[in-house]
Amino acid sequence: MDIIFSQHSLQQMFKRNITVEQVKRAVKMGDEIKDYPDDKPYPSKLLLSIENELPLHVVAAYIYAENKCIIITAYNPDINLWSDNFKKRR
Repeated sequence: MDIIFSQHSLQQMFKRNITVEQVKRAVKMGDEIKDYPDDKPYPSKLLLSIENELPLHVVAAYIYAENKCIIITAYNPDINLWSDNFKKRR
């Protein structure tokens, strides 16, 4: 699957010190914690990856017919807004 980074995602990743490699690992090995099948223009998913005890959320849209994944944004979830396992909003 080709992974494409939106301009917005790259800007946010830079501000948040999140690397391209971290996001790629999240897409390949992260847990899907929310599915948004009706998102437009493409269905998307919220993924969770934990590396070195640091959680990472990645929002990715999927163009299944073209085998592409577009990274919308990536961020480190706030423990005050998310459950202890970072899978559910408080």
